[in-house]
Amino acid sequence: MYRNLTKAVKAKTGRFSSWDKSGRNADVWWWAPGKSRVLADIKGPGRITHIWMTQFHHYRECLLKITWDNAKAPSVLVPLGDFFCLGHGIVNSFESAFFTASTAHNNKVLQGCALNCYIQMPFRERAVIELVNESAEEHANYFYVDYETYDEPLPDDELYFHAEWRRENPFGGWGGEVMANAPEADIVNTEKLAWDNNYVILDAKGSGHYIGCNLSVTNFQGSWWGEGDDMIWVDGYKWPPDLHGTGSEDYLNQAWGMQPNAYLRNGSSIHEHNTNGYQTSYVFHLENPVRFNKSIKVTIEHGHGNHLCNEMASTAYWYADKPYPAAKVPPVAKRLAVLRDATGKWTNPKAAQITSRVISPNKEMREMKAKWKKAHPKRKMA
Repeated sequence: MYRNLTKAVKAKTGRFSSWDKSGRNADVWWWAPGKSRVLADIKGPGRITHIWMTQFHHYRECLLKITWDNAKAPSVLVPLGDFFCLGHGIVNSFESAFFTASTAHNNKVLQGCALNCYIQMPFRERAVIELVNESAEEHANYFYVDYETYDEPLPDDELYFHAEWRRENPFGGWGGEVMANAPEADIVNTEKLAWDNNYVILDAKGSGHYIGCNLSVTNFQGSWWGEGDDMIWVDGYKWPPDLHGTGSEDYLNQAWGMQPNAYLRNGSSIHEHNTNGYQTSYVFHLENPVRFNKSIKVTIEHGHGNHLCNEMASTAYWYADKPYPAAKVPPVAKRLAVLRDATGKWTNPKAAQITSRVISPNKEMREMKAKWKKAHPKRKMA
């Protein structure tokens, strides 16, 4: 990135923004519920170099949508806050290599926040950035989209940026009441059991490389939500997977739980100790992207052996050889943060839940679950 600062590049720099065309100071765009507005429509070949946005709310209700080269579907489709590594509709100041956020109201909801993205996004024919207001209110946004365009075609090896969002609420674990690191959670989770049951961060086709993710957890159980090994399969199933990790915080480049810090390549943009149970962490593979030629499946256990039943959501970031469609995003009612009631208990009505798969317990899981219940007859989830 910095190497290019000393080179002469034949390019034209441009910007789309929400500036007031009348010359006054109303530099904000408003749009109605259910409407989408095009923030930038750029003729290629070119490259998006920076996106800045600020708003007061709708971090889960609004969708950021980016379409490359007149493709039929967007390759980026993510709730606004989650794209910038802020889950649950919560804002917080943090810094990373790809994203930064700045607010005067850390760890709050319904507050103004500056969001920045510095991921390089090349395109050949056209780039269209939209923001879709799926809330029930008017939405207001200030924004910059900085880019450059070129007279010459992009090299053949330039890839397209992709991002997509997934959620399990709750995750369909086999023993949500069992605490992480308890002997009863220490089951065998290998081969197709892991392939089928792990939480899926990314399941993509084509060739390219995976550059990281953010992972949000609503900690219903109340103890440690981790101990899940990351397992990444490249170009199809095999055992063991091409990359097999040792635990949730280990994949996120920390240890002994998650600490309330934010580094360039990894950290917590939101920490559960500051938010009464909401966590968002991220990891970026700047020097160690995961290359694939045909397909990639990025997964992580939720608790060891997928025993936990917390809410989980994630945004995956990757580059691919052509524009592929991002995963569809659930409707607003099924992507809002799970709240606590006046007594502090989690409220998660059925109508808001989305669980793609409930794990069918095998013999070992049933035995461990019964063993836990016998040893802890009065313990319940938080």
